Formats: sequence, structure tokens, C-alpha cells
Amino acid sequence: MSKKNNQDKLLIFALGGVGEIGKNMYVIQYGNDIVVVDSGLKFPEEDMLGIDIVIPDITYLTDNRDKVRAILITHGHEDHIGGLPYVLKHLNVPVYGTKLTLGLIEGKLKEAGLLGETKRILINADTELELGSIRASFFKTNHSIPDSLGVCLDTPEGTVVHTGDFKFDHTPVNDQYADLQRIADIGRRGVVALLSDSTNAERPGYTPSESKIGVELEDIFRKATQRVVVATFASNVHRIQQVVNAAMATKRKIAVVGRSMVNVVSIASELGYLIIPEGMIIEPEEVNKMAADRVAILSTGSQGEPMSALTRMARSTHRKVDILPGDTVIIAATPIPGNERHVGRTVDELFRLGANVIYGPGSVSGVHVSGHGSQEELKLMLNLIRPKYFIPIHGEYRMQRQHALLAEAVGIEKENIFIIDNGDTVEVQGGAARKGSKVPAGNVLIDGLGVGDVGNIVLRDRKLLSQDGILVVVVTLSKQDGTILSGPDIISRGFVYVRESEGLLEEANRIVTTTLHKLMNDKVNEWASLKTNVKDALGRFLYEQTRRRPMILPIIMEV
Repeated sequence: MSKKNNQDKLLIFALGGVGEIGKNMYVIQYGNDIVVVDSGLKFPEEDMLGIDIVIPDITYLTDNRDKVRAILITHGHEDHIGGLPYVLKHLNVPVYGTKLTLGLIEGKLKEAGLLGETKRILINADTELELGSIRASFFKTNHSIPDSLGVCLDTPEGTVVHTGDFKFDHTPVNDQYADLQRIADIGRRGVVALLSDSTNAERPGYTPSESKIGVELEDIFRKATQRVVVATFASNVHRIQQVVNAAMATKRKIAVVGRSMVNVVSIASELGYLIIPEGMIIEPEEVNKMAADRVAILSTGSQGEPMSALTRMARSTHRKVDILPGDTVIIAATPIPGNERHVGRTVDELFRLGANVIYGPGSVSGVHVSGHGSQEELKLMLNLIRPKYFIPIHGEYRMQRQHALLAEAVGIEKENIFIIDNGDTVEVQGGAARKGSKVPAGNVLIDGLGVGDVGNIVLRDRKLLSQDGILVVVVTLSKQDGTILSGPDIISRGFVYVRESEGLLEEANRIVTTTLHKLMNDKVNEWASLKTNVKDALGRFLYEQTRRRPMILPIIMEV
């Protein structure tokens, strides 16, 4: 590790993942060396019309591309790996991850055509890396996907620890135990800053063990007289294994539906993280040919996503699988904040089809446990690491705030706790930390193949179009004397139904004509002025008549 330079300082900041759930990306920089932890995506808010996904703004990293030594990935969830195909197009740096994590990443890179040119390096909990002046090591954690790691970064200013997503599960399904001794050892050596998962900071007590789910699932499978459909997160490999175990115990075959579920099941079983007996998986087409009590269906759609397999089944639009009266549907996931309405709608539709639906905390509490630690586990992590400075990450502001209070409760000084927003830096120099200047951070919106070409102005237009519609006014003027040769023709979309509003549109037509004549008489012939005046006059009239403000698009041609 290179010697400490008096000018250099340690910078810690997030480009995504604080003040929000998703698009996790954290940056640790010392001097000319930058290490990035995770590269995730998040799904759009309801007002981001037409947007598919949201990724972090990586302007700071592309401006300093020669300093970026590595992207370290803590685990294989979408909110930690989903941004990689977009980020790596602009920032070709080595990606480090565990076996399952790299397996899931490779599937994404293959789709994006980046597999050949991306350096992928396999790590495990015992790996040590020299990344310029920063040395990286790792420790095992528990989460709802195997092969999850926390990251320890030794810098000349001291050690920074990033927990990754974690809980402390003392009876994990896959026998991957959290390495409490190593975590305590890191704490004993001294930690300058801890970045810790705040997802469940508002939840008292402990998060239950994943192993108690297996018992509940098997019980439901035994009681079900017909088919069982289980919807869960595709990346929750532990839960998928428990569905397989319950199906084995009750002599059922499994059909896998939903693209992401099919991908994860094939990658995880190929790499040995899912143990599925030979001949157990059947094609969705075979479901209807088998006795109802001999089949289970593993599906995506636990969040009520409109195009997911479960939602399509609930609406009877799935090509291969129908929900029949008497089927049991288990939604083994908690709705992500904001998705409650979608999930509720799907549950309603399933009940209408005659299914027995097991979902949410109100029914059977034992079909889902969180992958994130609750308050007592967060305190345990703080007590094992005993950092000098604490930065709560991975959560909305209220979660970070609550996590800060937990840190105070276990004895961390209030002034040593930094609640940051995306782009806020924490600078450490000479062992002292303070808030530094901001770096560029924000959302990059992805719509189809367009990355970042839809910004706030386009979204504002979409919002306007979705609320009050559009009026297109087409006029042809004579080049010689500026008289109106044809038009104005008015086309209305999403504003008023033309056949029922002839009077309104005739009056609008008259206002456009009058406005244009007046401008001609005043010798105004710049197109910009003509368009602005038409827009203003028509906008005023339509608002008076309808109290609506449609988008008005004047098209003026000269012949």
C-alpha cells in the first residue's frame, strides 16, 4: 500500500442508494485511486411516465475514469448489479464478484453485448486485493441471496467498512453463516468509517431466520388440494430452494414462469446454488396435463408488476397458465414501498378467479422474512465494528435517520454521524471527518434503448399530454403575400372528442385566423412570433372555455 501523502484525503460518497431504495452505488477515493461498491438500478416512480428503469449519474466517475480501479459487487440483487450494463459502456473497469454474483452479471452483460470486453474477476470472503493505495478484503454476511459479502477497504487514512445488505441469520438455509469473528476482528483493528444497511432501521427486534419459512411452505403445500403457485423475487435463491424442497416433500413437479425467474433458476442450479432433482422441472405447457395436486408453479410478479407472470395469470392473459378455482397462490414477498396498490389489485383479481391467496402480514405471517437486519442486528453490527464515524446508507431518509438514532444509542457521538444525500461527500483527513463539497449526482432515466435522452422537460411534456392532451394547428401561408392558403386545420388528441365539440373547435379556428391576420397586418412574419402568438391566443381561449391547458403545437408552412 502506498505511503500517506499529506495533501491526499479520503473521500466517501454515494452516487445512488441514500434517500431512496435502489440504484446503490458508493464511492471511496483516496488520492488518485477510486473504488466503486455496487452499481444498481431502481424502478421508476409513478410520475416518471414511460420510463423503464433509473440508474445513477456517473459523471464524476467518467470525468475521473483513469482513477477508477475497480467496481466491487456485494451481491447479485438488481438494485446492486442492474446498472452495470449501462455503466460499463462508459467506464470499462474490472468487476469483482462472488461466483453466483458474477453468474448473474454475466447473463446481463451477454444481453448487452459486453461480455467479451469486460474483465470479470472472481472473489470470495478470503480474497485480498491491492487497488492502488486501497487494499480491499471481504467478510461473509447473510442476506436473501447466497454469496453476499461485506467490504473492508484499508486506506492510508484508516479502514472503511461497507456492510452490503445484511442480517444476522444464525440458522441460514444454505449453511452460509455470517463471519462474526472476522467482523469483530476488523472492529478490533480500528475502523474510521462504517457504511451500514438502513433498510429495516425502523423495525424493532430481530429479523426472523429464513429457515422458518421452509416449515410454513411445506405445511401450505400439504394442505393444498390443487395447484400451488408461489410468487417471489427471482433473486431470492433461498426461497426458491425452499419451494423446491416443499414440492419434493409433497411429490409435486415444478413449472417455472417469468423470464427473470427462468434465468436465475438456470444460473443458480448450474453453479450449484440450487439443488433441484433430475426431472422435477416441467415446461409450463405441461401444467394443464397433470393432476392438479401434483403441480407447483414458481413465478415472478410478487410486486404486482403489470407485465409479470403472476399479474398476467390473474388477468387470464398468460399464454400458458390459467388460475383455476381452488388453486392456492402464495405471495412470498413484502411489497416494496409504492407497490402496495399493484399488489392489492393482483390479489383482488386472484380472489375473483376463485384462488385461495396467502399474502402479506395479515394472513399467514410465515411465507416471507426480510433479507435485512432489524434494529437489534443493526446495533450488533455497530457494536462489533465500533467505528469512529458512521454513515447510514441503503434506505430512504427516515430509515437513515432512525439508523443514526440507533448509532447514538450504542454510544457513537452525534457529531460523528453523517446522514448524506446522493452526491454529498464526507472528507477524512488527519483522522478527522467533515462534510465536503458536492459531486454531480442524480437520476439517469432509461426509456427503451435511450439512456439519458429523456430528461425533466420531456417528462413534463408527457405529464401535460397525459393530463390535458394536445392540439395541433396546421396552417399554410403564401410566400409571396403571407395570406393563408389553407387551414387552419385543428387536430385534437386527448383534449376533446372532435365530433362532439365542433362549436369549440370552429371558434378556435376563428381565433387562429384572426390572430394570423392581425400579425400579417402588423408585418410580423418571423415564424417564432407567429407560433408564440397563436399559442397564447388559443391557450387563453381554451382555458376560459374548458379550464384545461392542452399542449398546443402550431405547424406553419410556406409555399
